[in-house]
Amino acid sequence: MFSIQPIEWVGYLASILIVISLTMTDIIKLRIINTLGCITFVVYGLAVKAYPVALSNLAIIIINFYNIYKIRKNS
Repeated sequence: MFSIQPIEWVGYLASILIVISLTMTDIIKLRIINTLGCITFVVYGLAVKAYPVALSNLAIIIINFYNIYKIRKNS
């Protein structure tokens, strides 16, 4: 029978958060939910020793924070 490891659920959650973020029409909500998905992917990537996954998502987190800062500054 299928046996899904708990860490795999973390990966699925991260994927779901990323997909949900891409349905947002509000750019701030998109960036916030995307950041949550990326944080989850960083945890997942480190746990399964998939360092490229962790590093790329860490970079996206930084990009999201920068863009949120820029948007809030110009509002």
